[in-house]
Amino acid sequence: MVAVEAPPIELILETLLFVADGPVDVGRLQRALGADRATIEAGLERLGASFRARGIRLQRRGDSVGLASAPEAAPYVERFLGLGETGRLSGPALETLAIVAYRQPVTRTQIEAIRGVGADYALKTLLARSLLQEIGRAETVGRPILYATTFEFLQYFGLESLDQLPTLPEGFAALAEARERLGEAAS
Repeated sequence: MVAVEAPPIELILETLLFVADGPVDVGRLQRALGADRATIEAGLERLGASFRARGIRLQRRGDSVGLASAPEAAPYVERFLGLGETGRLSGPALETLAIVAYRQPVTRTQIEAIRGVGADYALKTLLARSLLQEIGRAETVGRPILYATTFEFLQYFGLESLDQLPTLPEGFAALAEARERLGEAAS
């Protein structure tokens, strides 16, 4: 009997991510391949590196991983799919999204304290476009909803992970914290 050599782990990972209906937890990949986490992570790293010269990117958010089109091809994808300029976000929505991206998880009250204005409409817009998601409730009085970014957020901005967010300019984080403290004191 001839032994059949197993295909490279990258081939299997790419196939599983391709047929998945969305992002996949690394633990699920471990179970499917019967491999340890280090083996899966190494395979994902090699797969992601091989994609960088192609039209696909490997995106990570926490323990989840998924496939997305290359951000540099976005104008062609939009034209191919018939997507117009209606996809642009307003200034308030972008401000809200930036606060969540850099401070997540964050509550509506924290967002409003930093922005200095209400965030209800911006949050509704970002939730409807699946750029934000509710991830639970804070363990504080009133148990406010906690918001975080989604895989769609990564795709929208062409990021492979949140680690690729640009570094905030000097002083921005301190300013946001000061505004948040000031907003909490006013409440």
